[in-house]
Formats: sequence, structure tokens, C-alpha cells
Amino acid sequence: MLILGIETATERVSVAIGGHEGVIGLFEVTKGRRHAETIVPAIEFVCRQSGIDLEEISVVAVDVGPGLFTGMRVGLASAKAIAQALNVPMIGISSLDLLAFPCRLTDRVVVPVIDARKNEVFYSMYRQVPGGVQQVSEPTVGPVSELVADLLARSQDVLCVGDGALRYREEILEGFHCEIGGDAQPSAAQLVQLAHARALREDWVNSWEIEPIYLRAPDAKINWSTRATRA
Repeated sequence: MLILGIETATERVSVAIGGHEGVIGLFEVTKGRRHAETIVPAIEFVCRQSGIDLEEISVVAVDVGPGLFTGMRVGLASAKAIAQALNVPMIGISSLDLLAFPCRLTDRVVVPVIDARKNEVFYSMYRQVPGGVQQVSEPTVGPVSELVADLLARSQDVLCVGDGALRYREEILEGFHCEIGGDAQPSAAQLVQLAHARALREDWVNSWEIEPIYLRAPDAKINWSTRATRA
């Protein structure tokens, strides 16, 4: 069973192909917001370098967010189009899951933090369980002060990871003593790995059933609402 993973919820475009033997091919590049121009060549490159035809893919996995609105839409639209063309099922996995999974060996509470812009962050909390991590708080979006308040309320050893943790490192550490991880971003490599475990259980859905995790209205909608209020 071969899985195509597409991750575009952050500044990075990440595409991978893998199966029971692990990740076979991986392409990752950070080029600002040029997701639409990058995603198709990235998929073609991974297929070519892996020696795999797209028609051999059995499942399409995609990062469903939270993350940057435009990037998420590009990845979701591309993943759905491929799944529909190949008539294969899909698996959607949260970007927060993808950040937490590589930290599954730590005994700390893992807190993936993604920069949501507008001085806000997306975050959730995870704890170690056999074979992986388990989410212990719902994904949320808010200012860094809310994240710090949640960390203080939990009052446990914490490892914060993600671009949001790095950007707001000083604000987080000023309010709560914890460890800040290195430059971690969601990757299609982890996406394929997590999706494969679910695919073995046939825990998948049809392409039209995949729903993004936005947590916050798109900027255009926010701006329109603001103008209407001022009027």
C-alpha cells in the first residue's frame, strides 16, 4: 500500500510517498507563499525520484491544519483532486499532530505551537502513550498570553515545538519556564507514517468528507466583518 502525503499548512511545501517500508521519497522546500506554483512539480519530482507512477498510489493523506489559510487550501485542493482522479480514499491529519509525533519519546507534555500571524498562535497539548502521542487538549487559537495561561494552569514539564514557539520564545519563557524545541515544522514524512498506521485499519474517508481545521475565519472574512462594523 503506497501513500502520497501532502503538507502545505505552513510556509513549507512538503510531499512524500511511503508505505510499510517507511518513507520512499520526500521533497521539502520553504519558499514563502508560493505553494500553488510548487506543489505540482513537487509531486512529480517525488514520483520520478521514487520510481513510482501516481496510479500506484492507494491512499492520499493531507495536512488539514490548522495553519496558513492559503497554503492549506492549495494542499487540500491538490490532494482532493488527485484522490478523485485515482478513485482512492483520503486520510486527514492535523498539523499539530505532525509536530507532536516526532517528540513521542519525551516524558514532558508536548505543546506544538504554530504561528497564526496577527500576534496569535495555534496550539494544543499531547502526552506520551505507547507507540506515539495522545492529544489532551483541543486545538485552539489565541494570543501568546492565553497559551502561557494554559501552561501555568497545567503546571507540568513542557516541551514547546514549532515556528510559533520559536517566534514567541521570549514571551513564552517570560511567563512559564519550559523547554523550547528546535526549528520543527510539519512534514509529509510524519504525515505518511501516521497515515499508514490508520490505512492498515482502513480508517479513511472519501475525498468529499475531508474537512479543514481553520479555528479562525479567513482574513478576507475578518476584514469584511470589520468594515461592516465600522459602517
